[in-house]
Amino acid sequence: MEASWRQVASGRGRARGRASAAPSSGNGVHLRGAGGGREKGSVGAVPSGAIPGGVATTAAARSSNSPAGSQALQTPAVHELVSQKKFEEIKKANQAAARKLVEEHFSSSSEEEGDEDFEGKQGRIVANTFITYTTQTDGDIRELERTKQYVNEAFQAGAMTCLICIASVKRNQAVWSCLGCFCIFHMPCIQKWAKDSQFLVSSVTDDDFGKRGYPWPCPKCRFEYKRSETPSRYYCYCGKVEDPPLDPWLVPHSCGQVCEREFKPPCGHKCLLLCHPGPCPPCPKMVTTTCYCKKAKPIPRRCSAKEWSCQLPCGRKLLCGQHKCGNPCHAGSCQPCPRVSRQKCVCGKKVAERSCSSPLWHCDQVCGKTLPCGNHTCEQVCHVGACGECPRSGKRFCPCQKSKFSLPCTEDVPTCGDSCDKVLECGIHRCSQRCHRGPCETCRQEVEKHCRCGKHTKRMPCHKPYLCETKCVKMRDCQKHQCRRKCCPGNCPPCDQNCGRTLGCRNHKCPSVCHRGSCYPCPETVDVKCNCGNTKVTVPCGRERTTRPPKCKEQCSRPPTCHHISQEKHRCHFGSCPPCHQPCQKVLEKCGHLCPAPCHDQALIKQTGRHQPTGPWEQPSEPAFIQTALPCPPCQVPIPVECLGKHEVSPLPCHALGPYSCKRVCGRILDCQNHTCMKECHKVTKIDGSTGKNKAGPECLHCEEGCSRPRPLGCLHPCVLPCHPGECPPCVQMLRIKCHCKITSLYVECRKITTADVNEKNLLSCCKNQCPKELPCGHRCKEMCHPGECPFNCNQKVKLRCPCKRIKKELQCNKVRENQVSIECDTTCKEMKRKASEIKEAEAKAAYEEEKRRQQAELEAFENRLKGRRKKSRKRDEVAVELSPWQKHKYYLLSVCGVVVVMFAWYITHDVD
Repeated sequence: MEASWRQVASGRGRARGRASAAPSSGNGVHLRGAGGGREKGSVGAVPSGAIPGGVATTAAARSSNSPAGSQALQTPAVHELVSQKKFEEIKKANQAAARKLVEEHFSSSSEEEGDEDFEGKQGRIVANTFITYTTQTDGDIRELERTKQYVNEAFQAGAMTCLICIASVKRNQAVWSCLGCFCIFHMPCIQKWAKDSQFLVSSVTDDDFGKRGYPWPCPKCRFEYKRSETPSRYYCYCGKVEDPPLDPWLVPHSCGQVCEREFKPPCGHKCLLLCHPGPCPPCPKMVTTTCYCKKAKPIPRRCSAKEWSCQLPCGRKLLCGQHKCGNPCHAGSCQPCPRVSRQKCVCGKKVAERSCSSPLWHCDQVCGKTLPCGNHTCEQVCHVGACGECPRSGKRFCPCQKSKFSLPCTEDVPTCGDSCDKVLECGIHRCSQRCHRGPCETCRQEVEKHCRCGKHTKRMPCHKPYLCETKCVKMRDCQKHQCRRKCCPGNCPPCDQNCGRTLGCRNHKCPSVCHRGSCYPCPETVDVKCNCGNTKVTVPCGRERTTRPPKCKEQCSRPPTCHHISQEKHRCHFGSCPPCHQPCQKVLEKCGHLCPAPCHDQALIKQTGRHQPTGPWEQPSEPAFIQTALPCPPCQVPIPVECLGKHEVSPLPCHALGPYSCKRVCGRILDCQNHTCMKECHKVTKIDGSTGKNKAGPECLHCEEGCSRPRPLGCLHPCVLPCHPGECPPCVQMLRIKCHCKITSLYVECRKITTADVNEKNLLSCCKNQCPKELPCGHRCKEMCHPGECPFNCNQKVKLRCPCKRIKKELQCNKVRENQVSIECDTTCKEMKRKASEIKEAEAKAAYEEEKRRQQAELEAFENRLKGRRKKSRKRDEVAVELSPWQKHKYYLLSVCGVVVVMFAWYITHDVD
């Protein structure tokens, strides 16, 4: 097992975070990283740069084999090594769990910087897009900011929300945008909303139920649309492209073309932005216009801000006709004259101080002027013009309007004596009194009256209304509550109860009166704030549960929870602050050095000794972690120390100072002068009078190996002496070798073989017998046992024949093999060949004749069968063929001829010999 600081150093670079680099802790937690580099979120990790190379634990363990090692185990440094080992195990066992916890609950600085960079780039892109709208003065930026907000929300995932279903609007979903508030809804949601709205209105007011085209409102701004304007197809924002394709380089739901929508209010120009959500920004065109009062010179200005004020006095005459407008150059009509003057009323009786802008006014006195009749005065309040004729002059009617009288204005009109006959208040009967002044009396006739709901009748005075006690059971327009009004005539009033249903936001209830269909979306908005409250984002009510809090750029202001004066700078966040990664810098008690490890005042440690499951049926509990302060790790400051064998000087951690082994081979030359000490680095005691640094000491190994000097070329036997200095003695081992012919075994001393030259080796390997090898001709070699190939000089006698095998002679083998001698056939041989060929020709000719006769006989037999013999006595045609003498006796003749030829050949052969 390597030392702990070596394990930390071995985890640098790309190996950081690998499971193979860290051993398992005793509590069963597998580590994901024990590297030297400080990982994000790790607690108690030791920086790799703070620990140099060297040996600690293993040096003490391996040196225990030697006397010096046994003494080192008794030093107090061993206890420090044990504590260091425990600290490393606890630190490494908690790294994975602490890192996972930190990543889940806290946002890392790199992620915040990445988000900040992304938001900054996005903000710069939008700012560059609208920079041409803000470079000129006097521009209205309110509409521009509104357009910016819609564009920013379109870029942000989950920022656009459908107020009907309270869900995010995704890039690949069909949407519809309102022309009044530019709010975006899902296409299915707005279609269902329009259908339900028209159904509710038509079900209440339309007798034909759905045949009339009622408008439907926008869920947010209540902007009304006709029935024919119900969305049925998915278009881009500018309305040019149907079903715009999804393009990651464009604003979602945009076609990418120039908007070209007319500005509102219309100015004759069109929007020059690419297809975008929200309202079009103010017109950026430049036009040359003058001020409101037309006094200043025309200057170039934005079309959206072409109306401007030169701030000079207006100077136009006011309605009073006496004063001029003193306000700065302004739009529209001038304000009323603000000055005060004494003015008479219309009738001229009173004078009062009044505003110059309202010269006509009426006092509260009666006119009182004498009318043309001379008997009465005008009873009108202060008025303009003549008073008019006396209202009592001319022909006047009696009270019942039946008779007409011409009387002076000083006399009253008398009654005519006829019945009044005016329609009473009941609207059914007439007044039965004589013509009279004043109102008619109440109708007192008794009639059979129906109640208002028409269910009951009763006889009673006509002037009294009849209301029964029956309550109406019809459902009101909300279709939830009954009318419950007494004696209802059928026109039940609208439901006056509150709806009270929970809205889609799940936070508020519908404040409207009870109604049918879906409730309107919640009009409230909620501010989602960061932890410190300085940064907020406004979202529709109900979206605050799924909306992530905004990224706050303010620094966290919480006090540190460790011993440091100030904590590391990080952004505002929710939950606990991330672990402190500042160096501990506490003064170590034993050595006085500063602790370089990361702050470990609040290290997360897995809680042990909890309840264990009693069986497989019981679910294991989740591991619990507690925060506790860990002691400072042993001092890791490197101090140079020489190893036991004086091989190297390595820096060791301060807490592990003492003799150590560098794990190299000792390498000192033994007494045999051939080998070196193979023990690990160990302590060596100097011998008196020895001056060599590489001289072996009494603690080194004693050479017990055999001689390892190189043997003479060809000698395979080891030296019989142990490892020794100087040359080895000659080898006297007897070697068993085969002779050249590989038949006889010979025994020769090894030194003779190894020191002999080629000729001597051939002589030693010869068995002095005849060579048993065969020559290519098939005869045995006549030479004595020799190396290499046998010489080809065979003198053995062999028999040679002519081509017909009749003549034969004995000749030397080497001459025959070299084709120097050959035997040709004579005339006798040729005559015998001629006779044999004649016999073969005769035999072939006889066979041909025989075959021809047989075919002729078969032909004749076939012709006889075709001559029309009787069918009853059909018999097989028999052809009698007479055999020739040669066919009868050919086998005997061939045998005799063969015997004669053999005897003749034998005779000739023996005659020649």
